[in-house]
Amino acid sequence: MSAKQLEGKPLADARRDDLAGRASALAARTGTPPCLAVVIGTSDGAALAYFRAKQRLGGKLGVRVLDARVAEATTKSLVDAVRALSADPSVDAIMVETPVAAGVDLRAVQDAIPAEKDVDGASTLSLGRLFSGQPGFVPATAAAVMALLDGHGIELRGAHAVVVGRSLVVGRPLGQLLLARGATVTACHSKTRELEEHVRFADVVCVAVGKPRFLKADWVRPGAVVVDVGTNVVGDALVGDVDFAAVSDVAGWISPVPGGVGPLTTVLLLENVVRAAETSRP
Repeated sequence: MSAKQLEGKPLADARRDDLAGRASALAARTGTPPCLAVVIGTSDGAALAYFRAKQRLGGKLGVRVLDARVAEATTKSLVDAVRALSADPSVDAIMVETPVAAGVDLRAVQDAIPAEKDVDGASTLSLGRLFSGQPGFVPATAAAVMALLDGHGIELRGAHAVVVGRSLVVGRPLGQLLLARGATVTACHSKTRELEEHVRFADVVCVAVGKPRFLKADWVRPGAVVVDVGTNVVGDALVGDVDFAAVSDVAGWISPVPGGVGPLTTVLLLENVVRAAETSRP
């Protein structure tokens, strides 16, 4: 069997056109573009690269992405930066770029972001709203997985979905989103015994563990939908958490890395920025 690919770029491109129009209309009405402030408390190269990617895309779509770098990163200095940005009416949205410097209490920093500006759904309040079924912003990567499945017409109601990974960034929020859509969800992680047996029963498998080519072909039920959320650098190549070539011979659908979840993630984050601005501005 040769799996069909869950391609994210065409879906992201379609959303970009709509997003650019909304950002332009908002800027014309209020005099300033929607603004996302990214608090950076690290010199980590990957974190800075993620920030620059958001800034580049924001520039193309009419969303200002502000570098809110803190030179001496401590929990207090980052919380103070978040509180100052929260009080700034020109800032519509705030997020903290990760990873942060060693010793920083990331949860305390994220919890300082008010819910109406927490566009990456990272604070305890935002996550509580998600888990209790209340409206609010959802972590962008988890939302991107759902957009990828929806964009390819994958039926979730009644499906058995297995989520491998339990982070608050992807695994746990994704499980809640799948439950809300009528899927039966099994949450698996590094301590799960006989993990492959759980995966073999899945109609939909979502993998976010940060281990290159972790998911093997003989774990996957023929015809299953496999979503790879991983991004790992191996040599000069970017690979996912799924053994893509082998699993493609078994699965019915599979997302590539790069080109699957990734293209949608930043677009959905910037959509949340525009939605925050549309909601808060008179």
